[in-house]
Amino acid sequence: MFGKENLCYDKNNKKPVLKCSICNGEQVAGFKDLSTGKFDDVMLIRNDKDLKKFMKVYGVKDIEKIY
Repeated sequence: MFGKENLCYDKNNKKPVLKCSICNGEQVAGFKDLSTGKFDDVMLIRNDKDLKKFMKVYGVKDIEKIY
């Protein structure tokens, strides 16, 4: 899905979040629009390796969980 290059996102208007389902435990990494609250999903997170890959590709240091 991701190549070796780092990808960018609009850091002024979006923040990286991990959307977690309280029903089935599914986690999806993506970006939440700060003005509208809309969530854009990018990647299904199945394990820690997937989350680390997402964070590395987008240069994310911290990620908030939302439910």
